[in-house]
Amino acid sequence: MNRAFYIILSAQFLSALADNALLFAAIGLLLFFSAPEWFSPLLQTVFVVAYIVLAPLVGPFADALPKGRVMLIANTVKFAGCLIMLAGLHPLLAYAIVGIGAAMYSPAKYGILTELLPPEKLIVANSWMEGTTVAAIVLGAIIGGALINPQLAEGILFNIGLDSRLIAPKFAIVAITSLYLGAAIVNLFIPRLPIDHKLPNRSPLFILHDFWHSFKLLWCDPLGQVSLAVTTLFWGVGATLRLLIIAWAALNLKYGLDQATQLTAATAFGIAIGSVLAGKFVSLQRAVSVLPAGILLGFVPIALIWVESLIPALLLLVLAGALAGYFVVPMNALLQHRGHLLMGAGHSIAQQNFNENISILLLTGAYALMVRADWHIHTIIWIFGLFISSVMTAIWLRHRHDVVH
Repeated sequence: MNRAFYIILSAQFLSALADNALLFAAIGLLLFFSAPEWFSPLLQTVFVVAYIVLAPLVGPFADALPKGRVMLIANTVKFAGCLIMLAGLHPLLAYAIVGIGAAMYSPAKYGILTELLPPEKLIVANSWMEGTTVAAIVLGAIIGGALINPQLAEGILFNIGLDSRLIAPKFAIVAITSLYLGAAIVNLFIPRLPIDHKLPNRSPLFILHDFWHSFKLLWCDPLGQVSLAVTTLFWGVGATLRLLIIAWAALNLKYGLDQATQLTAATAFGIAIGSVLAGKFVSLQRAVSVLPAGILLGFVPIALIWVESLIPALLLLVLAGALAGYFVVPMNALLQHRGHLLMGAGHSIAQQNFNENISILLLTGAYALMVRADWHIHTIIWIFGLFISSVMTAIWLRHRHDVVH
């Protein structure tokens, strides 16, 4: 891997670290304002709305400019959203603005890999990118959980006489703005690459037509279909699992928010392990062979229902992450490869984001409705686990004989 690749990794790490830490700071603000419990899963929902609404625009935007410049613009939007939350805008609205920046950022950060590297290096590059993102999720959960601890904020600010429940999330947001600023600085060092698949026409009707054409192209291509279906399921599951772990830990382990957020780090650590294993043992040509790992994944959350101590919980969460990382990295690489060949890197990643975030919206929305209806968390976990295994079994039966070429 060349120097430019590691610069991109650094920028991605800082930006993802800030995104994940900010989620927990926003949850802390909601708790301070005594918002309804189901507002917390809504944070994920409002974050992903931009990925869906702006999908027809962010793909062409990423392909129309040097992707390092796109990443810089996107980080600026995230930085602005963080400052607006600090200034007092409702956390749901401010986090939605950060989601706009994230929607702009994603097609550029993944699309640039296909411009920078040959196809045979895409799985390894994705394992690095996934491992870096997971490291950011781990540290983001830990840092976010620590920063919203009132004792830490009071100790640093010498107890200035304000409500400690408000000091902590505000202090966390101030710290997180520095991470976005650091990511923006690193973006300045990403080299300019030739513009890929620039749209011949910028009219809204043409952009929408181009987006719909790309959508059909990926879903009709067998390899595009399997990779898009699996990654779509993965991100919806991942977003919901993070919320489920917090609720499960409160019931089974009697953990508070700051302790429960650190448990999510175990899943992220497992994803890093699975990503490394996939990068080492799975070639692009054998990408479809990893699908059975997704079938097994659904049974791991169900096993958590009977766990009431820390060590078994950590082992199961690491296992869940490892299975997820092992099957999603080859699927990401396959999707980037097919998308680059069929329509351009930025276009294909925007399609991926569009589908993945509809999945996040639907699954986190369903979770919020179940919480609002006062369903028992163990019942929700049963439904969640069986859903994962059933969908992955259907995908495997349909595509197990597909050949990558």
